[in-house]
Amino acid sequence: MFFALFRDGEGCKSYILGCEETCAAAIIDPALDLVDRYIGEVGKQGLRVRYIIDTHTHADHFSGARALRDHFGAPIVMHRFSPAPYVDLHVEDGHSLPLGVMRIQILHTPGHTRDLMAVHVEDRVFTGDTLLIGGTGRSDLPSGDPDQLYDSLFGKLLALPDETLVFPAHDYKGRDNTTIGAERAANPRLAKSERVAFVELMNSLNLSAPTHLTEALRTNMSGGKTVRQLLAEAGARVPFLSMAELRHRLDARPNDFIMLDVREKEAFAAGHVPGAIHLPRGQLELRVNDILPDPGVEILAICEFGKISTLAAATLRDLGFARAAALDGGMAVWRESGYPVEQSSP
Repeated sequence: MFFALFRDGEGCKSYILGCEETCAAAIIDPALDLVDRYIGEVGKQGLRVRYIIDTHTHADHFSGARALRDHFGAPIVMHRFSPAPYVDLHVEDGHSLPLGVMRIQILHTPGHTRDLMAVHVEDRVFTGDTLLIGGTGRSDLPSGDPDQLYDSLFGKLLALPDETLVFPAHDYKGRDNTTIGAERAANPRLAKSERVAFVELMNSLNLSAPTHLTEALRTNMSGGKTVRQLLAEAGARVPFLSMAELRHRLDARPNDFIMLDVREKEAFAAGHVPGAIHLPRGQLELRVNDILPDPGVEILAICEFGKISTLAAATLRDLGFARAAALDGGMAVWRESGYPVEQSSP
């Protein structure tokens, strides 16, 4: 078996496993930020991706499944209870998927989420957020249920042989794996082996919400885009102007160069680049024809940190302003650099 483990910067873990005899491979729980690394590893090893598997609807990171499907053309696999509309292959408890001469066995293990499944392949099991190293997944997120988590742990995962290697979807201490036997012996959550005690424990944890909870659930459940994706796509379609070049332009004062500040009124009044005109991003599409009657003019979009202006410049290009660009860094860096600022009444 070919096997590779990946970590992102927030404790999330993902995996590639493959059949050495046939080079057929599966990618499990891919993170959007690591898509290029998976592609590089697959190419380096000469693998052919047959499945892209998400063990459940993640609430703490953005799935890279759709980006990998676009690249490899392999189906996205999730449990039939997954709400995501982009899943190609729904599976259920007891199903198996061929991976060369190996078989991927599906175990439905709800409790952390309703759609969570463990992936059992030969000597190892990929447990998603059900069984962690020295812990278990939480049961207080949408569709979580501590009673179901108890059944998944004690009725399914702990029924596997003690020597079975456990690879979870998270670990925050840099550990790679554990075994069913080690967790049975030392996992403090599993010490509560009676249902009532376990459920009481899970209901009393009072954990803080994951950092990206709302956005991760929205994008992973709906197939929508993350804010980072929108910014990356916009940034790939527009050029940027440096602070030094803008300072040079202020001295030259070219007639066909417009500085368009897309912040809100109060921020613009408090301080803007001298000579900039104001058009809030939220009004851009509605007022652009009045403010910018010449589509051939060079336009520099400016905001506070360089993000909203990037989106604005991309929108301007979509609207036919082919010379739209964004200020690299935004007003925050402009002020910190000591460049001139003028104020106006709000």
